[in-house]
Amino acid sequence: MRMANINMTSENYFILKGFSNWPHLEAVLFVVILIFYLMTLIGNLFIIILAYLDSHLHTPMYFFLSNLSVLDLCYTTSSIPQLLFNLWGPDKTISYAGCLVQLYFVLALGTTECVLLMVMSYDRYAAVCKPLHYTVLMHPRFCQFLAMVSWVCGFTNSALHSLFILWVPLCGHHQVDHFFCEVPALLQIACADIHANEMTLMVTSSIFALIPLILIFTSYGAIAHAVLRMKSTTEFQKVFGTCGAHLMVVSLFFIPAFCIYFQPPMGNSQDQNKFIALFYTVVTPSLNPLIYTLRNKDVRDAVKRLMGQE
Repeated sequence: MRMANINMTSENYFILKGFSNWPHLEAVLFVVILIFYLMTLIGNLFIIILAYLDSHLHTPMYFFLSNLSVLDLCYTTSSIPQLLFNLWGPDKTISYAGCLVQLYFVLALGTTECVLLMVMSYDRYAAVCKPLHYTVLMHPRFCQFLAMVSWVCGFTNSALHSLFILWVPLCGHHQVDHFFCEVPALLQIACADIHANEMTLMVTSSIFALIPLILIFTSYGAIAHAVLRMKSTTEFQKVFGTCGAHLMVVSLFFIPAFCIYFQPPMGNSQDQNKFIALFYTVVTPSLNPLIYTLRNKDVRDAVKRLMGQE
């Protein structure tokens, strides 16, 4: 089977059905999504710039948080501008090349975030459970290595799925029942046996989503055990602030993703999946900066220093 099987014969594009079943909602969705997208851009750029400019934030925690902010910026930008374009007018198309690029980056960045959130939980474990050895355990070079591994895992996993998708012949109408190109939506319009693709998706999802989640829970089990032995209220509040924020981000990312990638064959309807996907591609990245900064004393102090108030 040649790669040409998937190429268009007379039409070199896909039709993203998106939310066309609710035309009366498209204008409202455009405004709401645009607001959340701008919040994502402003909030995450704020964290990246602040962590770079303030030397007090040159710590493993804020190094990984800056990586998360870069991820969220790239993740939303890989799909939201196209969605806004499709919501704005009657044109619901995306080029074949654009669809493949979007597929690759959405999956790569999503996988990277799974691994990075696991790495961040290890950082919190080291800070709470191994405070005397923290600077050794989380040496800057080791932190850079962990961040690099997260990115490499994400882009390698995405390359595997993208290559598999290239060899799957698609049905003639090329209508993708989603608002962006993702693996499950494209497999729905395949005109061949996709059992191998589904098994690959399940295996890699387990490796890059289920295993990181298990390790995150393991880290927080050890953290909870250490917290119960703390006698200082101030120390407890500090641990709860940083760990609580990370756990909230983990919940906002993993719960919707599991609803999409680990549902049974006759699980959620495709319309329901669209709104779940809309939540973790639009809402979650805009909330992450707020979760990490609103009650974070380090960030408030860094802002004061930047403004010359300290």
